[in-house]
Amino acid sequence: MTSPTVLIAGCGDIGSRVARRLLALDWRVYGLRRQVEQLPTGVLGVAADLHQAQCPDAWPREPLDYLLYCVAATQHDEAGYQAAYVDGLRHVLAWLAENRQTPSRIVFVSSSSVYGQSEGEWVDETSPVAPGGFSGQLMRKAEQLALNAPVPATVVRLTGIYGPGRERLAAQVREGYQVASQPPLYGNRIHADDAAGLLAFVLQADARGEVLDDCYIGVDDAPAALHEVVDWLRAYLGVTHRSQTQSIRRTGSKRCSNARAKALGWLPQYPTYREGYAALLER
Repeated sequence: MTSPTVLIAGCGDIGSRVARRLLALDWRVYGLRRQVEQLPTGVLGVAADLHQAQCPDAWPREPLDYLLYCVAATQHDEAGYQAAYVDGLRHVLAWLAENRQTPSRIVFVSSSSVYGQSEGEWVDETSPVAPGGFSGQLMRKAEQLALNAPVPATVVRLTGIYGPGRERLAAQVREGYQVASQPPLYGNRIHADDAAGLLAFVLQADARGEVLDDCYIGVDDAPAALHEVVDWLRAYLGVTHRSQTQSIRRTGSKRCSNARAKALGWLPQYPTYREGYAALLER
């Protein structure tokens, strides 16, 4: 049986983690990004700027079994989100059509920002989607673009990714930042390795012929109140001082369920923030 071929558009941190997992399974992996010299060894580089409409010269000419759209916006305003998630995806879909490539499935990496719930509600893939901010609105627009593509598509909504290079909360705790416990601000997290593991798992499941849903939430087993996480980090790091002038302020509060992803057979390596942050901070 021929190994599948995947193009990872936006092959940065998470995309590279996915690439390494698939390479270990003998997949043929293309990685699209501006600086292809930063790709993991074994990934076939596609130097391209997703903001440009013209198909890149390095675009693969062979059939592609899968497209993983795994972009991170470099400009965190409305124009940046429009360019990265909506326009960029539209360009890639056009390049597939131009080269007469019809992947078996598109996997689009989205965010829990598409949910507007903010009172601590539990949220799953069947919950109403009503984003209030531009980031969620544009992400939802990109989701619909993927789901309306001429090939099957699955959206994976990742939440609160942390890991190497994503340690802002721990840094804030070291500075003595505080967070109110009432009302509790529930947050959702997933370690970068688990985020990549879920994306690779979804691709492998499709390659095995399993029936996929059109949406999965990528989150660990235990959404937790922010003050609980901060208190645990303070104890783990041995931080005793508290800032009198600075506190962590977050908007929104919801609890995301990973039941659908687990029903597919995926299990997080780091089931809660405790295991994930312990592994991260031990580095």
